[in-house]
Amino acid sequence: MTDSDLGNLLGDLLGGSHSRSAGSLLASLLRTIGSDGGGNPLSGLLQQLHDGGLGEKSESWVGTGQNQPISGVELAQALPYQTLEHVAHQADISPEHAADQLAQAIPNVVDKLTPQGEVPQLSLEDLLGQQNAG
Repeated sequence: MTDSDLGNLLGDLLGGSHSRSAGSLLASLLRTIGSDGGGNPLSGLLQQLHDGGLGEKSESWVGTGQNQPISGVELAQALPYQTLEHVAHQADISPEHAADQLAQAIPNVVDKLTPQGEVPQLSLEDLLGQQNAG
């Protein structure tokens, strides 16, 4: 699956007016994280956010309760700067703008990809395939 296809699927999952650009940013972020450590990029993203001080908030997105919001500043502080810079460069926007868009998208996507309150151990493509089929 290409990054564009993945971005479109994530954008569809998000819905709304800015969903395609946010989906593309999120696809790039997940691919970058996935290439760093292998395994499930969703788990990798959640681990990075947890390690970066957003554990309680990220757990709220996986859990079945209310999702806690994050700001672009919080996201930028939690992610390695090189990761955010790489994603922003690919989208030809500033890292700050990328962080703001991702901060809006990530809680919703994580929530929708973890409806049972736990992170499935599937590839991102398989997770999105299940969402689109369901």
